[in-house]
Amino acid sequence: MMKKMILKQLKLPAYIGAIITNCYIIQDEETKEAMVIDPASEEDKIIELLHILGANLKYIYLTHCHGDHIGGASQLKEKAGGKILIHSEDYEGLGNPDINLTGIMSEKPITVQADSRVNDGDALHIGNLEFKVIHTPGHTKGGSSLYCEKEKFVFTGDTLFKGMWGRTDLPTSSFEDIMNSITKKLLVLPSDTIVYPGHGIITKIEEEEPIYYNLEPGEE
Repeated sequence: MMKKMILKQLKLPAYIGAIITNCYIIQDEETKEAMVIDPASEEDKIIELLHILGANLKYIYLTHCHGDHIGGASQLKEKAGGKILIHSEDYEGLGNPDINLTGIMSEKPITVQADSRVNDGDALHIGNLEFKVIHTPGHTKGGSSLYCEKEKFVFTGDTLFKGMWGRTDLPTSSFEDIMNSITKKLLVLPSDTIVYPGHGIITKIEEEEPIYYNLEPGEE
């Protein structure tokens, strides 16, 4: 019997700013293990969908430390379980409202405590699905993407959007780093890889390649 994966997308209001953030739920249908990526807010809505799926939440994965991606993480863990994961270079930012922007852009600064730190090349398993951690700094120094070779898709957080890259005028960000992350770590993935970004609509690696052909990393 063919093993199946379930992928759901929720568009959630961000904890900071007038932004809509893409939150993703991935489940291995055979084992019922699941992972939530970037629970921006409205954790009860996420939990409701997890219950409908009969999911066992294993991981809460944060692509980076900004408030519009982490706003519902602590409450989701408290109510549904799961371990909060983030790249080691963004671990500090989770506990620093000035870095995660909630101290700058929100009336209520927040902090989140991660259970584990991940690093480039680490592998995460959700049932029979394997995800590779790709360190993609630039938007933040600890930004990361999750690549599933078997299913041919990658979650890029705020590193790569359709037709655009993430902002580089924020704490710990770097234009040179984000260009290197995109050109040397993401565009080298198979061209038919589907890109699920932190905001906006999905795209494919092959659709984004032409944008970067003539771009060279450099100073802002």
